[in-house]
Amino acid sequence: MPDRVVPGPVESCPAVGGSVNIHTRKIYDSCRDKDCVEDLRVYPTVSSQALIDSAFSVRPNSAELLYADVNVDAVSFNRGYYTVDVTYFYKVTGNVFPGGSTVTGLAVFDKRVILFGSEGAVKVFSSRSLASVTSAENPVAYVEAVNPIALNMRFAESDCCTPAEPEQRSIPGFIIEAIGEDLVLNTPGRRLYVTLGQFSIIRLERDSQLTLTAADFFPTKECVGSSDDDPCTLFSRVRFPVDEFFPPDCLAAEEDYKALV
Repeated sequence: MPDRVVPGPVESCPAVGGSVNIHTRKIYDSCRDKDCVEDLRVYPTVSSQALIDSAFSVRPNSAELLYADVNVDAVSFNRGYYTVDVTYFYKVTGNVFPGGSTVTGLAVFDKRVILFGSEGAVKVFSSRSLASVTSAENPVAYVEAVNPIALNMRFAESDCCTPAEPEQRSIPGFIIEAIGEDLVLNTPGRRLYVTLGQFSIIRLERDSQLTLTAADFFPTKECVGSSDDDPCTLFSRVRFPVDEFFPPDCLAAEEDYKALV
């Protein structure tokens, strides 16, 4: 005969703040990074290309992280390890001289790290969906990142020696919509390059049942570093923005703030 559950209050409850049993995602491996991405190609908007071709110089204004595409693949020669490939899409703006007009474009940065994610081939069934079978062979990767710091910007003629660039790829439509204008992906004219400083945390997780006491977690292992050129040397002195990844539990009220009664 199956067990029966009798309705009523639960007795012998554990004290508040003690250990609890939960079903959650367990972090198997993680790393934090402070990337200095030098001479990243910027694909300008159509209106910005005309300004770039006639300008004498350019300085960085801002950079916004629009989206990060994340993919996980097993490392065949190292059991339990996985590559995490991240593609960052940035909206970059700068000011050209003379005139001080604003130019806008898209920059794309590819990053790969290798983390331990253990193994698992469990099938999960849920009452919430008819399509309830889920294979958990690969762990789930998460990327946390703040908007980068625009460190430097420069022009380069198309026939000059420029850094090696990755093969051109298709850009998702929602990225073009976020830029607000069509991009110039191939041009014989002057090109725009930017150097960005990017803070990020990457981790691998799997479903797990745990008994734990809640506490803040912050990875201590660093990913592979960057070069030592001038913009990156400046970026290396910038403190990692820990507070950006851990929002405060409360905020101090301003002097003229009046609470509602």
